[in-house]
Amino acid sequence: MNLKNLFSVLLVLLVILSCKQEQNSQETIPIEDFFVKPERTSFRLSPDGSKVAYLGIHDHCKNIFILDLKQPDSSKQLTYQVNLNVQNFFWLNDKKIIFSNTQSASDSLRMFQIDVETENRKPLFAPEKSRLRWVYPIVEKNGSLLVGMNKRDSSLFDLYRVFLDGRKPEMIHQNPGNVMNWVGAPDGVVRIALTSDSVQESLLYRKNDGLPFKEVMKNDFETIFVPLGFVKNSDKNVYALSNQNRDKMALVEFDAENGKEIRSIYENKMGDLGVEGYSADLQEMLYTTSFIDKYQKKIFNASYEQVYQKLKKKFADSEIGFLDSDTSLNGFVVRIYSDIHPGETYYYNKSEDKLELLNEENPKLKNLEFNQMEEVNFLSRDNKDIHAYITYPKGKRKNSPVVVLVHDGPNRRAEWGFDPEVQFLANRGYTVFQVNYRGSIGYGKEFWTAGFKEWGGKIQSDITDGVAWLIHQGIADKDKIAIMGTGFGGYSALYAAAFDPSLYKCAISSSGYSNLFTYFREIPPHLKHYVQLFYRIIGNPEKEPELFQAISPIFHADKVRIPVLFFQGGKDKYSSVTDANQFVGKLKSNEIPVRYIFKKEEGKRFRNEENVVEYYQEIDKFLAQYLK
Repeated sequence: MNLKNLFSVLLVLLVILSCKQEQNSQETIPIEDFFVKPERTSFRLSPDGSKVAYLGIHDHCKNIFILDLKQPDSSKQLTYQVNLNVQNFFWLNDKKIIFSNTQSASDSLRMFQIDVETENRKPLFAPEKSRLRWVYPIVEKNGSLLVGMNKRDSSLFDLYRVFLDGRKPEMIHQNPGNVMNWVGAPDGVVRIALTSDSVQESLLYRKNDGLPFKEVMKNDFETIFVPLGFVKNSDKNVYALSNQNRDKMALVEFDAENGKEIRSIYENKMGDLGVEGYSADLQEMLYTTSFIDKYQKKIFNASYEQVYQKLKKKFADSEIGFLDSDTSLNGFVVRIYSDIHPGETYYYNKSEDKLELLNEENPKLKNLEFNQMEEVNFLSRDNKDIHAYITYPKGKRKNSPVVVLVHDGPNRRAEWGFDPEVQFLANRGYTVFQVNYRGSIGYGKEFWTAGFKEWGGKIQSDITDGVAWLIHQGIADKDKIAIMGTGFGGYSALYAAAFDPSLYKCAISSSGYSNLFTYFREIPPHLKHYVQLFYRIIGNPEKEPELFQAISPIFHADKVRIPVLFFQGGKDKYSSVTDANQFVGKLKSNEIPVRYIFKKEEGKRFRNEENVVEYYQEIDKFLAQYLK
């Protein structure tokens, strides 16, 4: 072969290798593009379906905007907040919207009503130093609305009547000390109250206003009962989610007057059902879902079924989330999304079979390639079936660097859908592993309670067993595994750094609970009712100090032998800055590589856009240093 031919062959080989490399790599997406906040949120249809209200940005603040579907030229901005965000809002009727504007949870409560046509705005009441919970369904009755407010006692919500003419709110029923939730009926009568002392929960019922509430059902803390709304034309039967006498949360019809389940309507044997799908306007169940099957729906209403099937044909690889509908069930606001699609919000007109795009959740990520979340399961060391999600980087399914991303909670779960944090990590070349360890919700009563008092115990073992499974399957490079999380996930990362330093190359903790004694001291007043339940889930620091010392990472910082990246917000209510400083100080004194990022104005999760970008820049650099 002469030199010219040899050069040609080498050139072809280089082109082939280059193409293969491109097929196995992915375009590196800038960090800031992953975490763009959507410009429009909280879409709500007016009851008559003529308008869509939503929150948009004006002068750096969230404000209400109106999209007129019948007369688009009449669309407009409705509020002009310049110092405070509109926090939430709802249509009171076709002409009025109720909204609140508060700066933070500690700020005064301010509620307003505004006329959509005239833009005339007036307060519902003078600013209050209290919190408010709406009584659902929200029904205007005699010029007033029902709410729960903790004006009298910060830990208790009394029942109040809020008047639309601006009169001072009137207490109509004092909380006896254990009511956690008031449940109204479509006629504006509060017939149900749910009580709890964290150990036992009771359901109270009364037929009409003025009558005393009577206890009709009592459950232990493991049994969950969630009333969704009254059955049409009934003042005693309700639709509810219940795991009474069963493991999974099922949809049932329940006689609230006599405290008896009438019938089971639907149950998913694989997991608990979600709370969405009831219509207070129609007083019927429209649909139900479970995260187990990627939120596919069991639909009971014919109009919803028709819309769902039509949209499924248009978006076969995505899921359809119903956000709102008008009272005639002709207009719908839907969210279209998947694990590789950040999501879009549409208005859909059923009679015209017409879709109108309302919002792209992240236009920066449009038409980019992302990585699917694959559900897997493995057996723990005590033969419990554990579910997890794996998101692989493109072209790397074996012997890959892995980030174990531990979800917060543990009374939460990892779930299917587009997660910008997961996709950011996969885009950087890491396999992301999310374990729904015991104690995670959604898998039934037995699985949830199996995590009680297992912080640092079997919960951590489930995560460890998952990592061992990854290594055994050849998925993970055993020398390149990191553990990372926020809140409980951060706690788990710190615990792993102390007790499993040979398994992980490095750990990343964001607002991780380093001292569980402190965690209990920081519980806010309005959550004090849950303390007994927290004792069941974690333990009692006063009665079990040895347990708390054994499972709190701050007392074992001397065991840490791997690099740690530690984030802490100055306003975090659950993780003490003093403890964070002490933990980091111990690592530094032991000459362990530690990077400490403190943001005084942030809470448990960083919210400021600049801080969020810096947060992930630090993670990017840290992982690149220790896993590549």
